[in-house]
Amino acid sequence: MATIRPANTNISTLLQDRVPTVNTAIEGLLAEQDAVPAGLREALAYTLSSPGKRVRSVLVLWCCELVAGRETPDALVAAAAVELVHTYSLVHDDLPAMDDDDLRRGRPTCHKAFDEATAILTGDALLTLAFEWLATKVTDPALAARLVAELSQAAGPAGMIAGQVADLDAENTAGTVEALEYIHINKTAKMFRCATVMGGLCGGATAEQVEALARYGLKIGLGFQIADDILDVSASSEQLGKTAGKDVKAAKCTYPAVIGIEKSRQLERELAEEATAALLPFGDRAETLRQLALALLDRTK
Repeated sequence: MATIRPANTNISTLLQDRVPTVNTAIEGLLAEQDAVPAGLREALAYTLSSPGKRVRSVLVLWCCELVAGRETPDALVAAAAVELVHTYSLVHDDLPAMDDDDLRRGRPTCHKAFDEATAILTGDALLTLAFEWLATKVTDPALAARLVAELSQAAGPAGMIAGQVADLDAENTAGTVEALEYIHINKTAKMFRCATVMGGLCGGATAEQVEALARYGLKIGLGFQIADDILDVSASSEQLGKTAGKDVKAAKCTYPAVIGIEKSRQLERELAEEATAALLPFGDRAETLRQLALALLDRTK
């Protein structure tokens, strides 16, 4: 198993440096949607301009670069699509019928800034627009079809939606480690896996490389969600940019609630080790991805 080393403090800078690339790609693609009604366009721009970390979309770019040595135009489209699907999930997750939250990424949630109906329709628009971009903007039709399949499977009824359903069902229950793993793998980790795989595909990865990136993405995705669970009980709303303590208030099934904070942190470390081990076939070229896996252990937001 790989040895855990201190994360490079520059990883946050490296991540932040790529955020404008993702934002520019999204803004350019969105500007082409001239038939979108003004009110809906305003809501789309509001949700997409909020200061998110863009971890999933940057992963698409980094994995493409790892395989191809450069960022490709198709990877930019894929990164934008992944960010749209992630943002849609947040808009719907914050709705009164779901987690009923007023704050997201340090700003009022979409249904608070506009209204509930607009938020529902904004989420719908983000989701469908992501697949439109993949279908019409990716240069190779075979690649476009593969990317659509990957994203739809990760975000669909056997992926993120399944995790959301299980998460709601588990509220006010004692919870088990098995139930938690199912929730977190489907709700969060599969989208991370999707991002790494899509990036590899855009770079022309071999089947073996795709499999390695898939393992890496799943491990860091699960670790990322465990970190979220920990931060919900240990950080402030100001740090998080969203309401702290809402998991406890909603009696959510989380790792700290089921196995405690210390065991949750131990599991985080184990997942980081497994993620870095998955990158061994790439050698030193995967150092940025290795550092990202380790940096997730020190998340503060």
